[in-house]
Amino acid sequence: MIKPKISVIIEEHFDPGEYRAFNDFFPKQGYEVEYLSHLWGNEQLTFSSNANDGVVEESVTVATEIGDVSPHDYVGIILIGAYAMDRLRYQETVLPGQPNQAPAVRFLREALTVSGLKIGTICHSLWLFCADPAMLTGRKVTCAHNIVCDVENAGGVVQYEGDQTATLVIDGDLITGKHPSMVKQFMERFVAEIQVSSSDSV
Repeated sequence: MIKPKISVIIEEHFDPGEYRAFNDFFPKQGYEVEYLSHLWGNEQLTFSSNANDGVVEESVTVATEIGDVSPHDYVGIILIGAYAMDRLRYQETVLPGQPNQAPAVRFLREALTVSGLKIGTICHSLWLFCADPAMLTGRKVTCAHNIVCDVENAGGVVQYEGDQTATLVIDGDLITGKHPSMVKQFMERFVAEIQVSSSDSV
């Protein structure tokens, strides 16, 4: 039996706690986790997590080029937290007035057109959305406090709980989480949203 797949977009300086949580939780719920990135013409690349107290706890070797797969192949797409998404916005060339054409941005742009496809972000990973304000303008979201300005400048409508950004926000098929500390809640809701979408399509 073929398991439905959740893709996780990743690059250097990803959050190690989220990485471990995804690898543990989603397979137990019956989903295959596939890591995607831009490989710059290589067959595979190995990325390292953020260091904690100077120690790099996790690394992952990715062999799936994000430009070679379709969002239609997945039931959910997650943008991993920490600084990985900033790196994936990089373009080798830029033209005035042209939307960002980095492979990961093009993939995300297409993913947003797929009806019922769940897309999740935690912490800093809304940075990838900020690469093209057309993807974010008017969407209700949450994020880490230190990228609120970036998200709001890109048109996102950040939700608050008192003097804090909201813990978890759902706007249609977009599920956003504030911080890696709430990854368990995020994953549980992400799966619940996938299951609701699957039952609606039956």
